[in-house]
Amino acid sequence: MNARYYSRDLILVGGGHSHCLVLRMLAMRPVPGLRITLLSLDSHTPYSGMLPGLVAGHYSFEETHIDLEALAFWAGARFIRARVMGIDPEKKHLYLDGNQPDISYDAVSFDIGSVPDSSGVDGVEEHAVPVKPVSSFYSRWLALEAKVSAQTDQKTIAVVGGGAGSVELILAMRHRFSMHKIKLCLLAASAELLGGYGKYARNAISSELIKQGVEVYTQFRVSKVEENCIHSESGQQLSVDDVFWCTGAAAAPWLKACGLGCDDQGFIEVNNSLQSVSHSSVFAAGDIASLRENPRPKAGVYAVRQGPFLAENLRRYFSGHSLKSYSPQENFLSLVSLGDKRATADKSGLSVSGGWVWRWKDHIDRQFMKRFQSLPVMPRLSVDPALVDDMHCGGCGAKLPADMLRRVLASLPNKVTESLGDDAAILELAADTTLLQSLDVLRELVSDPFVMGRIAANHALSDIYAMGGRPLTALALVSLPYNHLRIQERDMRSLMAGAAFQFEQANCQLAGGHSLEGSELSIGFSVTGDCHHESLLLKSGIADGDKLILCKPLGTGVLYAAQRYGAVDGRWLNEAQQVMLQSNRQAADIAGRYQASACTDVTGFGLLGHLSEMLAGSDLGAELRLDQLPLLSGVAQCIAQSVESTMYDANRWFENQIDNSESFCSHPHYPALFDPQTSGGLLFSISAKYSADCIEELKEAGYTKAVVIGSARPGNILLT
Repeated sequence: MNARYYSRDLILVGGGHSHCLVLRMLAMRPVPGLRITLLSLDSHTPYSGMLPGLVAGHYSFEETHIDLEALAFWAGARFIRARVMGIDPEKKHLYLDGNQPDISYDAVSFDIGSVPDSSGVDGVEEHAVPVKPVSSFYSRWLALEAKVSAQTDQKTIAVVGGGAGSVELILAMRHRFSMHKIKLCLLAASAELLGGYGKYARNAISSELIKQGVEVYTQFRVSKVEENCIHSESGQQLSVDDVFWCTGAAAAPWLKACGLGCDDQGFIEVNNSLQSVSHSSVFAAGDIASLRENPRPKAGVYAVRQGPFLAENLRRYFSGHSLKSYSPQENFLSLVSLGDKRATADKSGLSVSGGWVWRWKDHIDRQFMKRFQSLPVMPRLSVDPALVDDMHCGGCGAKLPADMLRRVLASLPNKVTESLGDDAAILELAADTTLLQSLDVLRELVSDPFVMGRIAANHALSDIYAMGGRPLTALALVSLPYNHLRIQERDMRSLMAGAAFQFEQANCQLAGGHSLEGSELSIGFSVTGDCHHESLLLKSGIADGDKLILCKPLGTGVLYAAQRYGAVDGRWLNEAQQVMLQSNRQAADIAGRYQASACTDVTGFGLLGHLSEMLAGSDLGAELRLDQLPLLSGVAQCIAQSVESTMYDANRWFENQIDNSESFCSHPHYPALFDPQTSGGLLFSISAKYSADCIEELKEAGYTKAVVIGSARPGNILLT
């Protein structure tokens, strides 16, 4: 629910260390009227100080990554998964990659890190793995790890770069691959490694590289990278299987072209207040920022130190107060991991090494991560136990209980309720054509209005597809929270852009609608379609022995309920969004080709509720195989923690149709029967002889978790 009135937008571009601290600090002391949005392509951001330990195998993914979506939700901020590709600092617009509309801001802050400098070197993009941005490095590392584990021949891996990051990475690789035939080469353009470090630290680390069998090539300035070979400017050639690029930092090329004040390398130039020297509404921190008056090397320690200053100055900027000046430290303690659980410390020319240094580093790193993994309970999230029943999660499309709806509809005149049982109203249009009409409205489920618009449109279209129809036109009904007009306009533009994109994909005309203000955001559509009589799919018509096919996995309700309690992983929500955005159009076409006898889409009443509607009036039940129910990632974990969506208890009304519920109520998949879905998959019945071919075709069409969940049988529903 929208508990605040917003009048200004702060956009945080990138999930770097500074922005994580900004989110935490502004959440603890909110700025009145300020809405915060975090833009990041990834739901998780790694803590760079622990990345070598992750590669070495000392840490897990969860120990080393901050869940940005969970952090944003806790902070009361929006999370939008997107990549920024441009900025108009005069109009205060950000331009996003793909189909997403541009986003307006009142102030914007960049913490997008840097990329390794590969200027003047051919083949890096095609044949090397960049270590930065570190958020995209891990998936590439896992691919290499799997490849090495599967091969028995010796592989040669090269790391290009002579700084601390390169040294830590290659020693971490040595530790991780200690049981494999691996040749490791470190290629540095400089005459010696670790420029800027003290002599004792350089000597200690060089000795460690020799001890670990790492071949070090200094003054090896790479000129070209080929598939299995690296060339130097001096004519040297080195045969390699994989290359990791860990050179000096470079900025995203689009920044300088957008009119922002940048330094000669393209980094955003800022003053001591971390404010752009060219545009006062633009801030920057971390590697992407270049301090005009106090230049410093690119290092994660500065981003951590800049976070509190950035948070305070953003607060002051929106409060109309003068900004504070940030003074970076002249030098800092550097802790370099040595692969195993040892490290070298260096500061002001003094150096020590050993296991205790690694434990010291481990303690510092874990303390930093603890700030984001053990978030304090916010007062606004505290719930009076007496009011728990009134806290609705929205993960069920905000539907009302089925039994209550049945009572209300039963009291209406018969002429009104004759066609209310199916997914869309049926009106005879011509001798061979049926007109279909449907209406669906959702409360805000995801904080990105563009994605919310897409999901709502997809959800509404599904009723037409479930009946074998073709959508023609749609009318919108949008309720926006009570915010400043500029905020409402920005949200409306993104919402409708998402909906229009989805309707365009369906060749359905968005013909208008109605908008109003309310206490929270909601969006819905009335969709009109048509269908030839021979293609019409109804909920009724299931036959004894028919196989029941479910096209999408279950669990959106429980996942978004879990988000309310901080018990969900951003990766799970990302998968759920992708499933909700998947159209049922192809599934309906396939169901029609295989002569489906009955069809519906699984939404607010859950799988069992919608299956019960299919079986109503047929004197048939079904045998359901609980183990076969497809679940979204994380759903099993949430169920194990007794997380339930708002509609869960109401959907248990259908439980009386199960003959042996007592025997299976403790099954880990049992609660999924009652979990309400948003933009869920089709559930249809077909002859058993077609089921295998149908499943194969569904999977080829992208419904990767489509499965036969059971079959129709005489009697009630039986679980197996």
